[in-house]
Amino acid sequence: MPVVSVNRDRLFEALGQVYSDEEFDKLCFEYGIELDDVTSEKEMLRKEQAIKADSAALAEASEEVIYKIDIPANRYDMLCLEGIARALNIFRERLPAPTYTLANNGVPTERLAIRPATALVRPFAVAAILRGVTLDGGRYASFIDLQDKLHQNLCRQRTLVSIGTHNLGVIQGPFTYEAHPPQTIRFVPLKQTREFAADELMQHYLANDQKLKKFVPIIQSSLVYPAVYDANRVLLSLPPIINGEHSKILIDANTPQDILIEVTATDLTKANVVLNTVCAMFSEYCAVPYEIEPVEVVDAFGKSTVTPDVSPREMQVELAYIRSTTGLTLDAEQASAYLRRMQLEVRALPGGQALGIRVPVTRSDILHPCDVVEDVAIAHGYNNLRITQPSDATTGRELPLNALCELLRGDVAAAGWTEILTWALCSREENFGALRRGDGAGGAVTIGNPATAEFEVVRTSLLPGALKTIGANRDAPLPIKLFEVSDVVLPSDSAACGAVNRRRLVAVHCDKTSGFEVTHGLLNRVMESLRVPLVARLGGEEGERARAAYGGGYEWRAEDDATFFPGRCAAVYAKGERVGQFGIVHPQVLAAFDIAFPVSALELDLEPFCFDQMYRPLSCAPAS
Repeated sequence: MPVVSVNRDRLFEALGQVYSDEEFDKLCFEYGIELDDVTSEKEMLRKEQAIKADSAALAEASEEVIYKIDIPANRYDMLCLEGIARALNIFRERLPAPTYTLANNGVPTERLAIRPATALVRPFAVAAILRGVTLDGGRYASFIDLQDKLHQNLCRQRTLVSIGTHNLGVIQGPFTYEAHPPQTIRFVPLKQTREFAADELMQHYLANDQKLKKFVPIIQSSLVYPAVYDANRVLLSLPPIINGEHSKILIDANTPQDILIEVTATDLTKANVVLNTVCAMFSEYCAVPYEIEPVEVVDAFGKSTVTPDVSPREMQVELAYIRSTTGLTLDAEQASAYLRRMQLEVRALPGGQALGIRVPVTRSDILHPCDVVEDVAIAHGYNNLRITQPSDATTGRELPLNALCELLRGDVAAAGWTEILTWALCSREENFGALRRGDGAGGAVTIGNPATAEFEVVRTSLLPGALKTIGANRDAPLPIKLFEVSDVVLPSDSAACGAVNRRRLVAVHCDKTSGFEVTHGLLNRVMESLRVPLVARLGGEEGERARAAYGGGYEWRAEDDATFFPGRCAAVYAKGERVGQFGIVHPQVLAAFDIAFPVSALELDLEPFCFDQMYRPLSCAPAS
């Protein structure tokens, strides 16, 4: 969970009350956050950075008390002093939840235009303006700390979203969000005195700035770098790295200033959450508190959008759901009172059996009625909930299929085979082309935005992973005998999600000769472990008993498969159902995986053999 450091005295001033450490710890516990540590700047330097007691830095450090507070990872509105104080004040019913409004009746006075080239590197941008903001040293530190915490958390170290803030008084709109080759972008970056080209600046940060160097790889290899300009071609920021020195925000408690907030992103939803959070937290310092001036954003296709959208989200929650989950007997008014303490606007719907809830922009963590129930429980107090015995008793147990596979792994390993574990994702070429099975169009679950070409589809066979392992261990002594028991994923029109998992066994044998008889012998050993009789042995009294109990037996039939050598492949059948195949792998397949010696392979579907000692089928899926 994120840890937010706040000045204790400033926090108590915002809360309107002075607490002892124990009292504040209790208040935090009641709200679902935690007072992690009570320290000071001097103590943090001494402990965390191991600075010596006689150093100049330690002598200059403040001794003001700092509270380090653990915040839930999804409560982005509490990543600064302002958010913590506001949430606790509303929770204590000291203040009502604020109403966030748009200035000028939502009509923007500034515009941000997105150029098409940004699609090559960072395609989305949103913006807003805070008017008449006064920032002293403490407020400014909190403003920067909120941005840092968002960058670390929701923004995923700026890879998804980055925030730029600018003094609107020294720049002029309309603004443009563009992308250019790095050598053509020149500006004076924040905290620097000379002009840099963007590519030169990246090298400078890699060599000299421990904080910013970790963000450089986000755009360093891009053909173009993103940049935000004003109407006079003054560069405001080079996202996601650094702002420009020209538009830096002033720290002056006596001089109100207008602040432009621009957010660039690869994820538009997260960009809007970040913009809403920053605006909501610091709009309380505006000339008109909680008023935000919108900006017109024109995307690369000419579509115009006004940001931010501060209108509350509407949702309905049944009272019966709240009662059954919490065990509380609440009417609509009681539940509404609890939820208002958690910043939600609530009204009872006609009939009194459901609540209409308006979720403010600060509560992006509320996605489902269960989140509303959690807020009711927090406001009521978890320690005040009545402890009851569950009406249903259940016992957890291992899935029968998993138990079967664990036993089978032991038997195959005891037969001299080495277990491997391979990736569930592979390239389309490995899954289909390398096995001589065509391009497999529509035959596998495909990743929409694969990170690399090696992870394009979910495997439909365990064989590519096993062959790839042999190819990567070509210097290992022969014979190489490998096996894996794992899942493949097959497209299915009958499944709600469009695909099903199937548990399979694969075994591969590599030696100077094919070792077909070794693989065939493993098939017989596996079937013996599974207590499945061979059809050819179903004669006699014992065979008849096996036939009667299992309902048949297993056998193999010759077949042709492009993956295997012609005339050296067979399909495995159990009770007339095809359950697998084995054979000698085709030389072209071996070449595709860079294997120099013959390989025989077996792949077997295990789910048809999940039954008890009386041959009664057992469920292979978890209970719903």
